[in-house]
Amino acid sequence: MTLNPRGDAAKKPVQSAAVCLPTPNSFSAALFPSQLLPVDRERIEANVQGIGRGLLNRALARQPSPVSPEWWVQQAGEWATHDDALKIRLFRLIDCMPMLEDPVSLNRHVREYIDDETIRALPNPLRLALQAARSGVLAPLAARAVRAATLAQARRFIAGTTPLEASRAAFEERRLHRGFTLDLLGEAVTSETEADAYAAAYSHLLQELPEIAAHWVYDALVDAGPGAPLPRVNVSLKLSALDSQYDAIDPQGTTNRVLARLRPLWRLARAQHAQVHIDMESYATKDLALAIFKQIASEEEFRDWPHCGIVVQCYLRDAPKDLMDLLEWARTRGTPIWVRLVKGAYWDYETIHAQAAGWPVPVWEEKWQTDACFEAATTFLLEHAQLLRPALGSHNVRSLAHGMAVAEHLGIRREAIEMQMLYGMGDAEKEAVTAAGWRMRVYMPYGQLVPGMAYLVRRLLENSSNESFLRAGFIQHVSSDALLAPPGCGAMPTAAANVAVGGSAFANEPLSDFSLLSVRSSMQKAVERQRMHLSHEQPTVVPVVINGKREELADRFLRHDPADHSRQVAAVCAANPELACRAVAAVVKALPAWSASGYAHRAGVLRATGAILERQRFDLAALQVFEVGKPWREADAEVAEAIDFCNYYAQEALKLGQPRRHDVAGEENRTEYIPRGATVVIAPWNFPLAILTGMTTAALVTGNTVVMKPAEQSSLVALRLFEILLEAGVPAGALAFLPGRGESVGPALVGHPDTAIVAFTGSRTVGLAIHALAAATSGNPSPIVKRVLAEMGGKNAIIIDDDADLDEAVVAVVQSAFGFQGQKCSACSRVIVIDRIHDAFVKRLSQAVQSLRVGLPEEAGTRIGPLVDEAARDRVQAFIEHGRQTCREVVAVDVGALGKQGWFIGPHVFADADPTGLLGQEEIFGPVLAVFRARDFEHAIQMANGTSYALTAGVFSRSPAHLKRAGAALAAGNIYLNRAITGAMVGRQPFGGYRLSGAGSQAGGTDYLRQFVVAQTITENTLRRGFAPTHAANAELRDND
Repeated sequence: MTLNPRGDAAKKPVQSAAVCLPTPNSFSAALFPSQLLPVDRERIEANVQGIGRGLLNRALARQPSPVSPEWWVQQAGEWATHDDALKIRLFRLIDCMPMLEDPVSLNRHVREYIDDETIRALPNPLRLALQAARSGVLAPLAARAVRAATLAQARRFIAGTTPLEASRAAFEERRLHRGFTLDLLGEAVTSETEADAYAAAYSHLLQELPEIAAHWVYDALVDAGPGAPLPRVNVSLKLSALDSQYDAIDPQGTTNRVLARLRPLWRLARAQHAQVHIDMESYATKDLALAIFKQIASEEEFRDWPHCGIVVQCYLRDAPKDLMDLLEWARTRGTPIWVRLVKGAYWDYETIHAQAAGWPVPVWEEKWQTDACFEAATTFLLEHAQLLRPALGSHNVRSLAHGMAVAEHLGIRREAIEMQMLYGMGDAEKEAVTAAGWRMRVYMPYGQLVPGMAYLVRRLLENSSNESFLRAGFIQHVSSDALLAPPGCGAMPTAAANVAVGGSAFANEPLSDFSLLSVRSSMQKAVERQRMHLSHEQPTVVPVVINGKREELADRFLRHDPADHSRQVAAVCAANPELACRAVAAVVKALPAWSASGYAHRAGVLRATGAILERQRFDLAALQVFEVGKPWREADAEVAEAIDFCNYYAQEALKLGQPRRHDVAGEENRTEYIPRGATVVIAPWNFPLAILTGMTTAALVTGNTVVMKPAEQSSLVALRLFEILLEAGVPAGALAFLPGRGESVGPALVGHPDTAIVAFTGSRTVGLAIHALAAATSGNPSPIVKRVLAEMGGKNAIIIDDDADLDEAVVAVVQSAFGFQGQKCSACSRVIVIDRIHDAFVKRLSQAVQSLRVGLPEEAGTRIGPLVDEAARDRVQAFIEHGRQTCREVVAVDVGALGKQGWFIGPHVFADADPTGLLGQEEIFGPVLAVFRARDFEHAIQMANGTSYALTAGVFSRSPAHLKRAGAALAAGNIYLNRAITGAMVGRQPFGGYRLSGAGSQAGGTDYLRQFVVAQTITENTLRRGFAPTHAANAELRDND
């Protein structure tokens, strides 16, 4: 995995119009093979300039005048986007506007987003109008006017809310001699019910619209195609909308589910003489979309069908490879396809997402590179237009003029190529293209306004971008020379993404990118190796190891695969209290030497540990799959977290190892940190590698010695970590390994007089018992007050505000509640929903939960695996029975035969629960979620805080005031706003709670290591016989001693 963090948050300087960036022609030429000679390119460029000026002149002549409403809309947008912070506020307000049907809520949101400071940043006309409107009785009217204007703006870009409205808009485009492609909004499906509805809507469209279109008058400019008339009905669809579990980690399962809905649509489109185009979405699913398209287009019934196509995004570095692969595939297929070239609408998202994940940025980082790639790709398509029919999607006149010039140079007939633009944008450009005799097709989204707001915000971002051609050419009136300059000649301003990046030098280990075949293959091979090992060998014996000596005891217990009772994973030796005492004595004996080794040496050992973990990443993840039932992504993320603990604590230890000085004349003072002593680490089974790594390495790097006591259910993973630590350089005496039953060896370890620290993660009951025993055994007979660090669980809630984005909220709640079957202390077991949207949220949540796939964790597509053991299954089942008696059961997923094979329980959701009852107060640790109804936001806060825990909490809201209130009022160690509440990352989100959730500083944070040390201050009088050496001289004396 390539680590490619970007820590520079500064914007790149804007390129001036006079600067030509280095060798743009050589950049373009390196992307694609071409038959064009330099002299050909010169002729094409001359023609580009002529065509481009003609298009610009025609378009500029048709711009709206200052007396038209459209001109004022453009100017208001321009005024509002001079300031980035103001633009963000306005766009966020626009995004939530359809949810604000209540006048009071609408007025409050307008005031929160357009506050006094925001108003002062506006130009005089807007400022004076809003100030007047916000005062007195006019305020509610002003808020409603803002909402009405926002929805009107949305309707400029959305062709209608129903198929009938969309068909009327499509006919209007034909009246203007323009074709269309219809795209149904709402592709963010969260359930199979929604995926079925999306497919049914397209089916309805394909059944009815072609019959209407058959009566339209033939228009040669729109309908003439290469060799035969084109279908009059053209639709675009997104594959992710055909499968709620659309995921590149499971390409085969995803493909099967998508094709089950896509094939009937293609059959219907072919029968109705319509064209279907597959839209491209995020980079993470690009290869999956291409593979699905190629598969269905290669099938016998569609192999000879030319009226299908796919999008290629030229802002992606992969675009050249993808186009060349499409060409080779099309040659094999033998029938042409359409390729819609676009530049891409998610540049900011792809850049920010890759930076945050530590993955290589998949997009070109300079706008001119995207433009150059688009032109090179255009040339490539036109040189192979007999197989890859080009549809050039852009509002950049330069880009379109280039395509026209290349087509003319190559002698390609105009009906073999088309230009495409977005509905509601650049109408003057569209008219200029059709007036010049080229086919223009308009991309027309239609559907409900709530899902349409995301589309609207994307369009507004494009229009307000410093790099927007429409803004530069038709609002800012940049010169024609600048607008038509070749890519790389500084005609248009360009800037990097405005991404806030922290200043810390620590970079998290990237999670594995399972969209990559190489990564999926590595994980699959590791799973197969582990499965083979478990099938053909006796279970691995997990021994006691003290002072480097392995002891295989007769007293053992078997650990079975929780997904398959018949599969034995490990035979775990059960240590006894006598061995516990021997283990503590051994690490106490090793303490002086390990403590004296120094922070630098111990930090090096941790970094070596992290490096070994990274090398064994997939094997360690695969072991968790079989020992504790973790699905692929969860298991991989845990290994990454373990690596992070090693590297982060190594970094922090070096800082801790530097003495803190406060010197004065004649006196030097330094504070150093020394280890507390023998440490007992008692780890949980739910994060068998990461949490054990974090607690153990923190103790070791600060100079303490450790007895590792793993959970009974995950002792084999723990043994692998123990062996890795020794391999990395931890002395055998400084680290003991003591598997066994907690009730047997736990008290002996905690109560041992020489135990100085107990680091524990587990249940509240055990954690409180450890606190009591540690207090009772402190100071007798050893002069030690035992330090207890305990993380003891949570009863975590997510609040869903009445303005929340339900697409995002449903996905995050499902992830937080059911990730690793809910067996996380941070898991969401309560969701508190504001009354106004309660029923709508519960409906969508229930459909989403019912769509989750329950299966074997060794299979890549599994979302819900087994519980860890029989006791966990029985405990969760008891909560479910209680819920059925006291609540309304909304979802109960049947696991079928899996329930007999392993410890499986399907996801359950209960509504109308009592906040003071068991489902509202007790940690369940399983796939059970309770939904509560709140009167308002303050009531929701009170309910969230109404337990004895304070670990994690979350809020989904688009109210700035409510988000601020949540941060101040929620009782939780980790508060998450508009995101899932699980998955804290080392360094970024130090993790831990208070109340009965735990005692101690947050793991993975700057304070954590201090718990394992005591401060020691040394004061030296440096005054001798009336003189004192300089600080530098005295430091040299100390160093030489």
